[in-house]
Amino acid sequence: MGITAARTFLAFHHNAKLYKLQTVVTAVKPFAALEEANRLLFKQGTDEDFAVVTEQTIFHPQGGGQPSDEGTISSPPSSAGEEATPSIFRVSAARTDAVHDGQVLHFGRFDAGPSGGPPQAFAAGTAVEQAIDVEKRVYYSRLHTAGHVLGAAVRHLLEGEVAGFDELKASHFPDSASCEFKGLVDGKWKEPIQRRLDEYVARAMPVEIEFWDDADFIKNGLERLIPDKSLAAPGEKFRVVRIVGAETYPCGGTHVDTTDLCGEATVKKISRSKGISRVSYAVAL
Repeated sequence: MGITAARTFLAFHHNAKLYKLQTVVTAVKPFAALEEANRLLFKQGTDEDFAVVTEQTIFHPQGGGQPSDEGTISSPPSSAGEEATPSIFRVSAARTDAVHDGQVLHFGRFDAGPSGGPPQAFAAGTAVEQAIDVEKRVYYSRLHTAGHVLGAAVRHLLEGEVAGFDELKASHFPDSASCEFKGLVDGKWKEPIQRRLDEYVARAMPVEIEFWDDADFIKNGLERLIPDKSLAAPGEKFRVVRIVGAETYPCGGTHVDTTDLCGEATVKKISRSKGISRVSYAVAL
């Protein structure tokens, strides 16, 4: 049941609309048996929780400003009899392993066994089906893409207007979505930013996923965006999202196919502190 050293293949990096996936369990570990660094990734964990590792995953682990996916991992029913039921593991969070490079930990609990009996945990090597909460995935994808569109709108408007301007980081969580910028963005820019954001959303600009190496960033004049080498698996290129006609960002998150699919995106407010400006936003459900 110990966790192996193999990296988890991130299937959602290649197809964000893959909502179900057949894969194989490589390890199952009780929460209490995890390394302290991994227990800290799931602070609400109890003795009833487990971490499940699979060869591949469609669960986006929390990171890059995007919440993790939720859903289930289930094994096929046993052939032992008609009353046999599959083991169902309810994934409440996914995180990137803090100890084993490139693994994804699926945190959650197994359903009770037949007739309310003890949970039936998977064994390593069990074939399983992953299924994510599609409604949440789509909403998180809309939020994430809208954040990049907002970042592009602000850059195109203010790069030459705000001293020392640069894009910093972003949060795409539903209750705290925002983009941060270096430089002081005055409140007078709120309406112009909204208009540019509306324009970019309405244009239905394609959102394309590509994989670049350093040479690709340089060729496109984006040396400033070359990520740290540790963010890509050995021998692999960096994943980027390209909003055609706007901006390109190194990004491991999930996105909608065109900007209009973000839906209604609203600039809520602009706040400033210590030379940093935060533009908060929301996307309609």
